[in-house]
Amino acid sequence: MDITNRNFYRLLRSGAFGDHQELEPMSKFKWSRVLQLAEAQDVAIYIAHGIESHRNDPALEVFAQMEGELAPYAGKPLPDVIATTLAIMKAEPKPSNVFLRHRLKNIIKKDDASDDTSIETQQLLRIIIHNVNETLTRGISLRGIVEMGRFLRQRGDRVDYVKLEHWLHQLGFARLASLLGSILIRIFGFTIDEIPFMQKEEAGATSLARRSLENNAEDTAEDWHFRMRTNGMVQNNSRVLRRNLGRSVRYLRYNPFETTSNFMANFARSLAEIEE
Repeated sequence: MDITNRNFYRLLRSGAFGDHQELEPMSKFKWSRVLQLAEAQDVAIYIAHGIESHRNDPALEVFAQMEGELAPYAGKPLPDVIATTLAIMKAEPKPSNVFLRHRLKNIIKKDDASDDTSIETQQLLRIIIHNVNETLTRGISLRGIVEMGRFLRQRGDRVDYVKLEHWLHQLGFARLASLLGSILIRIFGFTIDEIPFMQKEEAGATSLARRSLENNAEDTAEDWHFRMRTNGMVQNNSRVLRRNLGRSVRYLRYNPFETTSNFMANFARSLAEIEE
């Protein structure tokens, strides 16, 4: 991991979880890269809080010349965990696979009708599904990982992990959930005791997170898949198609059915939203 990524993750850990780590001096160009990564990953608010907590760090001397770029986030509070969770619940993230969607519906319906309904367990399940959707569609979302980590730290003691683990196995999401948990451990300093639903640490977690971080800015720069040409023919963006196919291949082993269904659903959606 290069110095830019190391400082980025240290600021993110500090801003999101209060984990203070010493920064390394960098050039103005590299600090600009940190801000670019923060915007691309939608974590600028956490980076701003991380900068504030390192206010007296000598490594930020060069960054002081660029501080105005974080002005929109200055003084703003961190996102409220409950409000963020309710927003995810309202969106009702679902698997792409039609059979898994049906299974999820039955899981929620059965839990709502039971005597030991667990709202927090349902919330964490939706947060995991939200992260899975983001991961398979655009690569690992650090914003989503941070939100999951903050939920675990603030509301995790209310979760029925035996029930959650059973649901994850029913949906085939156990390895994907373990991958997300492994990122919290390897990058954000969580302990395995804080993530009881994990089966095991996934060896590829750090490299997948790094790849998503490096590719995210490029992904957002040119995200069209199909475009209608002036002669009426449909033009395919082969670069984006190859990138999405490559991403699907990387995550195939974690859940073949959902990964394939997600790729096909995104492909079909792209055809339906052809740009002229």
